[in-house]
Amino acid sequence: MNVKSPRSAIVIGGGIIGVTTAWYLAERGVSVTLLERREAAALETSYANGGLVTPSQSDPWNGPGTLAHLIKWLGREDSPLLLRMRALPGMWRWGLRFLLASRATPWWRATEANLRLGLYSADCLAALRDQLRLQYDSLSAGTLKVFRDGYAFERSMALAEALSPQGLSYRALNPADAARLEPLLEPVQGGLAGAIHYPKDASGDAHAFTRQLERKARKAGVEFRYGTEVKGLRCDSKRVEAVVTQGGKLEAESYVLAAGNTSPALLATVGLTLPMYPVKGYSITVPAAKWTRPLGVPLVDFEHKTVLTPLGERLRIAGTAEFNGFDITLNPRRGASILRHALALVPTLGAQVDVTKMEHWAGLRPMTADGPPVLGVTPLQNLFLNTGHGPLGWTLAAGSGRVVADLMAGLKPEIDLTGLDYGRYAR
Repeated sequence: MNVKSPRSAIVIGGGIIGVTTAWYLAERGVSVTLLERREAAALETSYANGGLVTPSQSDPWNGPGTLAHLIKWLGREDSPLLLRMRALPGMWRWGLRFLLASRATPWWRATEANLRLGLYSADCLAALRDQLRLQYDSLSAGTLKVFRDGYAFERSMALAEALSPQGLSYRALNPADAARLEPLLEPVQGGLAGAIHYPKDASGDAHAFTRQLERKARKAGVEFRYGTEVKGLRCDSKRVEAVVTQGGKLEAESYVLAAGNTSPALLATVGLTLPMYPVKGYSITVPAAKWTRPLGVPLVDFEHKTVLTPLGERLRIAGTAEFNGFDITLNPRRGASILRHALALVPTLGAQVDVTKMEHWAGLRPMTADGPPVLGVTPLQNLFLNTGHGPLGWTLAAGSGRVVADLMAGLKPEIDLTGLDYGRYAR
């Protein structure tokens, strides 16, 4: 489809995805208005995520064997993956597609698509950081994934080796080498089977990045309208004519839906469907003022699906996946579980953590049934999507924003979008 660069665009959604899209559109000369229902940018899924920029974690969660794990962990409050029975009526269609996509061939295609976008996005993020001099507690030490189970370590090594031709960099470490890279692992190295260091991964505070990029985008001419809830889209048979808000209609030449978990409901107002489901995650942020030695590299605990990410003077501990609809209630047992796993991996943190100053948070990851996000054109000529990034929103944000802005401006994206487009659900 031939696309003429629009003079004006409305971006729906003020998280990290919407703000990066708005920035790149403004950079291409488009007059941009961003609509966000909350009172400021990045207050939902982008607020306190795990902090990792990890192309290395491109394999979707619905890998082979996922169903067995869901059954095994059913009803366990401390399990890494928790399916609540009351969520089943509202997710069965999505869940069926999720399980069908866990077969080896579609899962591999999805992994390759995520990796392609993830590597590109990491480069875009680094370029934005340097170009705009953004400060967000960024760290370029890679990530260190640790394993207690030898079979799991071997399988992850096999996946890393298979993805190496697509650009994934990795280094296998024995327990002693892992402890040399991160000395805080020394007390537990005897219980480790091995580790993998992914040197091209990075980390940083996604909320701080988004707020700083918002300020840069304002200076570039982007208009941010907070407290503006979009109720739906109005269209004819071929084009969106306006967005409908609580305050009336707003019009532009083109529209971008970057609204995360509310995207399917908004698409439904113009007769389009999107297989997406909110998956709840938890984090704890701990002040680091009393630490004698902070982490030098972010850690990923493979078995417990927990990450520990240094963010300047803070430590972010995050993890778990809970299928429970749109509920974002803080569950103390889930929060305590990720803290317990973190202290088991890095025991010296126990004497240095002030539990009275911890910030607990829960957010909803917008997950497509097959894993990768949905980028670009739709059946409506002037409606574009940038949504469904699941647990990789921070990893994929910069690249996704640039790709969608390029498409809208009539430019050829710099990467292949196979497996990332809306059309894959019609095939």
